[in-house]
Formats: sequence, structure tokens, C-alpha cells
Amino acid sequence: MGGLVQKVKLFGEYIPWLQAMRDKGALTFDDLGLPTPKTEAWKYTKLRDLNTDDLVIEPSNFLAEMRVTAEEACGCHHEDEGCGCHHHGEGCCCGHHHEEGECHCHEEGHVCECQQKLHVPFDAYVIHFEKGKMIPPFPDFPRGVEVMNLMEAVITEDAKEYLGKVADIKLHPFAALNNAYMEEGIYLCVHKNVKVDKPIVLINHTKSGEENIFFNIRNLLVLEQGAEAEFVEWYNYTGAVKSRYFANVVNEIVLGKNAKLSHYKLQDEAFKANHIALSVVKQKADSNYHNFCLQRGANIGRNEVKVLLTDENASAEVDAAYIMSGWATLDTTTDILHLSPRTFSSQLVKGVVGGEAKGVFQGKIHIAKDAVQTEGNQLHRALLLSDTAEIDVKPELEIFADDVKCSHGAASGELDENQLFYMQSRGIGREEAKQILIDAYLEEALDKVKNPEIRAWLSDYAHAPQE
Repeated sequence: MGGLVQKVKLFGEYIPWLQAMRDKGALTFDDLGLPTPKTEAWKYTKLRDLNTDDLVIEPSNFLAEMRVTAEEACGCHHEDEGCGCHHHGEGCCCGHHHEEGECHCHEEGHVCECQQKLHVPFDAYVIHFEKGKMIPPFPDFPRGVEVMNLMEAVITEDAKEYLGKVADIKLHPFAALNNAYMEEGIYLCVHKNVKVDKPIVLINHTKSGEENIFFNIRNLLVLEQGAEAEFVEWYNYTGAVKSRYFANVVNEIVLGKNAKLSHYKLQDEAFKANHIALSVVKQKADSNYHNFCLQRGANIGRNEVKVLLTDENASAEVDAAYIMSGWATLDTTTDILHLSPRTFSSQLVKGVVGGEAKGVFQGKIHIAKDAVQTEGNQLHRALLLSDTAEIDVKPELEIFADDVKCSHGAASGELDENQLFYMQSRGIGREEAKQILIDAYLEEALDKVKNPEIRAWLSDYAHAPQE
């Protein structure tokens, strides 16, 4: 049991460059400390429950992950003729690591709980994590797509060129903390001109338990020149409503010339969990990055995206939607840096806030001195469902160049009573009418998701009533 800073044994302490990164992360977090309301980037998001001393970091299991075979990953330990689990390179058919004798997925009439929760309703390469730790093995990826556990990529030095060099930990205290515990996560490299045939999905599933788990995930994604891929993150929780834990996630993403990445995320954590995530993207010429995040869980959920458009004709879309009630705070923070001429960015964020919850949007567009003929657009809209709901918005433009096109806007409002009355007059109940209007309001943001199957999946979550 302990707080955010604990002495834990991690794999690779004997690797000098890795341990140096961890030590630097620990020192930087010690210098920066937890953000407070006086910290400009965190002025609207109060960090509740993170000064606690009862957080638990589970021991490393990297070596065990490396040794597990596809058959052992199932966990059911049946003989081939008796097992109904059908290994597909993803462990058990339901995508979950069962204890011996617990798999009943193929019994007549049985639907496994984890199958219900973790099923991806579209064809994909699925990578499973549980409480921040990988459940081996990886699926079989096509030629030209290299995926491995992050520590394996450290051993082979595949990750050495970029790991810890994309995200600036001096500007992000939780990224510094993530550095200090760096161990779990994936390394993904899509080789030159390779187009991945279906989405790559990383699911992290957390179940309720007595301990307040604290876990860190670090993912490194590299798309070489001309490569194309879709990457989906899904943070899922099942169990008691009062379960409390802390997920700290960092993605470092590098896009080569003319590379294209669509990056989608569903944050559906526990009602009392804390989820803080940072994605930093560095883009070469003619590359395209599209990010969409749907947040509908957590006590505090912060999704931060920073994009560096370093070369000409690089473009980025950073879109999001959030839905919450109760006492939650959901924070969407963006920072788009136009560092070269003829770069493009757009942002659309829409939120629905009820109860005593708070929505936060901080969006920044920076146009460097020589970044002429650049265009950057940003728009945030929010729907307030109660008198006690709150929206805090801070749009920013920093323009140091002429001959650019930039815009930003923010608006908030309530449900239209005239529209509600019209629907009620035609026999639609008031609560159903409200849900119809909310669904229609979010549709503009969800339409930004280009893959129709992923869009339908996210829409189902966005339109589902919150528990």
C-alpha cells in the first residue's frame, strides 16, 4: 500500500538507458508535484483521491507474459478434444484469462460476462490487458506489422530511437510519473507503405476488487513512410460502482512522411476511478492523424492530445465527445502546434453534462513564426442538463505568422423546451424525448469517425443511458 510514488521492482533495472529514463521521470515528478488549481493547465480539474496512501501497484509479470504460449494463455487447461475455447492467438474465445475450470463459454445457453463486456463487434486484431498488464499472447499480425510487449522492444532496442523522446515530461507531470514506472504497454511499428487490413484494438479491462489499483501503460506507435493503420483504445470496467483505481496512460506516436493513423478511444472506467491519459504525436510531411475520444466514465477523466505538425502539408483532426452526470469531471485538453508552412488542423468537441458534473475543454492552437498558409479551426459545444452542471472552457490561439486562417468558438446551452413539448405532444415520453435530442446533439461529433463499424460501436455507447 502506498501513494503515487512507491519503490517497486521493475523489469530491466540492468538496462542503463531504460533505468535512466525511469530515474529522470521520478525526479521530474518529484520536482513538479501533483498539479494544483494554480497550475494553469489544470486550473479547472481538481485532482481528488490522488493524495491517498492506499494505492496498490501489482508486481511485474513481464517475464511470465513472455513465457506464456497460446495454449497456456487460455487458462482453461482442457485436453484438445474437450476444450471448446478455440485458440485464435487471443487467448480464450471470450478474450479473457480464466482460472482453471472457470471457462464455460461454450456450454449451451451460456454467455460469459467477460464475453459480453469485451466483445469487439467488428473484425480486428485484439490485444488484451487486465488492470494495466498484458494478457498474452498477441494475435497474428500480417507481414510488415511489428507488435510486441514494450519491454521486449526495449530488449531488442526497437523502441530505443523514440521511446521517451516524443512526450516532454517536463511539461506533463503524469507523463513523468509514467516514465518512472515504465514497463507495461505495447510497441507497434507499421513498416513502409504497409496498410493494415483491419483495426488494431487494445482493450484494458478492470474488474472490481478490494485493492485500489494504480497502473501505468506506455504505448509507442511508429508508422513509417506511407504506412496506414487504425488504432483503438478501449478502457472498460465491470464490477461494483464504488471501486476506485487510477489508470495513467501515455501514448507516444510518430508518423513518417505520408503516413496515416486513425486513433479512436473509448473511456468507460468505473464511476469512482481516475483516468489520466496523454497522447503526443509527431508528424512528418504529408502525414495525417485523426483522433476521436468518447469519454463517459470515471470520477476524473482527462484525455490530453498534443500534436506537433513538424513538416509541410501535415494535417491533424482532434475530435471528441463526453457524457457524464453525478460528480464526475471530464477534461478534454488539446495542444496543436503548427511548426511548418501549409499545415492543417481541426477540432470539434461536444459534451453533455448533467447532475453536479463538470466538463472541461482546454484547446490551444499555436502557429509558429514561419508557419505561413496554415489553417487551424477549433469548436467546442456543450449541453447542460441541470442547473448544477458546470462547463469550463479555455480556447486559445497563439499566432506568430501572417497569411494564416484560424478560428475558435465555444457555446453552451440547454435542451430546447419547444422541441421537447412538440415530441411530447405526439405521444413521446419526456425522458425518451430528452434522449432523442441528446443523441441528435452528439451525432455531429460521432460522424467524424470515418470507419462506419467503429462509428456504430461508439454511437451505441454514446447513446446508452448512464447507469
